[in-house]
Amino acid sequence: MSRVTRIGIIGGGPGGYEAALVAAQLGAEVTVVDRDGLGGSAVLTDCVPSKTLIATAEVMTDTADSGELGVRLGGRGDSGGADPADRVGVDLGRVNARVTALALAQSADIAARLEREGVRVVRGTGRLDARDRLVVSPGDGGTEETLEVDAVLLSTGAHPRVLPDAAPDGERILTWEQLYDLAALPEHLVVVGSGVTGAEFASAYTALGSKVTLVSSRDRVLPGEDADAAAVLEDVFVRRGMTVLSRSRAGAVRRQGERVVVSLDDGRTIEGSHCLMAVGSIPNTAGLGCESAGVRLDKGGYVEVDRVSRTSATGVYAAGDCTGVLMLASVAAMQGRIAMWHLLGDAVGPLNLRAVSSNVFTDPEIATVGWTESDMDDSGSTVTVKLPLATNARAKMQGVHEGFVKLFARSGSGTIVGGVVVAPRASELIYPIALAVDGRLTVDQLAHSFTIYPSISGSVAEAARQLHTKVWRG
Repeated sequence: MSRVTRIGIIGGGPGGYEAALVAAQLGAEVTVVDRDGLGGSAVLTDCVPSKTLIATAEVMTDTADSGELGVRLGGRGDSGGADPADRVGVDLGRVNARVTALALAQSADIAARLEREGVRVVRGTGRLDARDRLVVSPGDGGTEETLEVDAVLLSTGAHPRVLPDAAPDGERILTWEQLYDLAALPEHLVVVGSGVTGAEFASAYTALGSKVTLVSSRDRVLPGEDADAAAVLEDVFVRRGMTVLSRSRAGAVRRQGERVVVSLDDGRTIEGSHCLMAVGSIPNTAGLGCESAGVRLDKGGYVEVDRVSRTSATGVYAAGDCTGVLMLASVAAMQGRIAMWHLLGDAVGPLNLRAVSSNVFTDPEIATVGWTESDMDDSGSTVTVKLPLATNARAKMQGVHEGFVKLFARSGSGTIVGGVVVAPRASELIYPIALAVDGRLTVDQLAHSFTIYPSISGSVAEAARQLHTKVWRG
């Protein structure tokens, strides 16, 4: 009888707990060493909390815009009283209490699932002592434990980057992990950083009722996203009262009593009640013992991995934000699963980033999958169509004025290689396009599928129909 494979996992985020579930189901003996709580930052301080906050912001936006649909608030008609947005408020303390409760409940669900599958969870920190040995320091200050293992998965995540002259104090100068401690809505929130995290919180707090200034060092918000999508979003931001400062780099943030002052490199200053620093992440690889095990890190401190999650050390795998590979919870989870499938000899294919869907949870949302516009420009063998939602019947019924569906396909074959959706719930609408990209469907196959009328998803099929002629003309 063969010996059971012993696997040690450092980090209980999506990469770690999904890997543990796969390994346990395939018969391995699994120990997860977790420091901060199962689910990691995705569940406790990032994805779940931020999207719960954003769900409240979405209700606020829908309520503020409901007058167009004939909804009367406070028993008043169209001519009676203040703007609907002025008659709706938010109790941020209650919102954040709900955010925290949901995050903890999700973490508890993960813990219960791991327990049912027979996974051992140790609360504490872990480090590599060798490729086949982990040293565990319990969180309760108990005696260190050394685990002899056959393989290791590193899934330690990342933490917010902090600028030397903008150190967070947890009260007025904040990282995104500290926002949920606020008891009251910021009067004026200055958001430094216009990437996904900065844009999402800027959008949410504008909807909740804060005055928001978004400081972007780039030409536009969301510089890593589709340019057309980013332009739509920036227009919406400005129309809803947000101040967007492009090509403006923050050099320092200092607190002055109950205010904060953000100093820009060009000499300007911005005064607000709070400042959110959203300027990137740092991998949690310091003190992990990578050097002693022969695990190679890149110049940014990220663990280098191949497409089946192997590191440079035999028997050591890595998954999630500590690898710097498209830092999404879904990618972390897939990296973890792939690592265990590969290690334990199950059927596995390498990570395919071309099939990954991503979403920016602003209002409207921006969802993408597959090839980007720049990829198309470089290839010279693709065609595109962009269909505004303004002509969609369901969008008109719901009062949706912004947004579009964009599809990319190969000329000649008509194979769909990518797409962008800008719309409410774009995170749901991208799924049929993701299936088409992953399944290498053609524009005709997508166009010939039945859709509900009226539906916003009907614009996906309509875009495919409009792309048909372009495909064959090249």
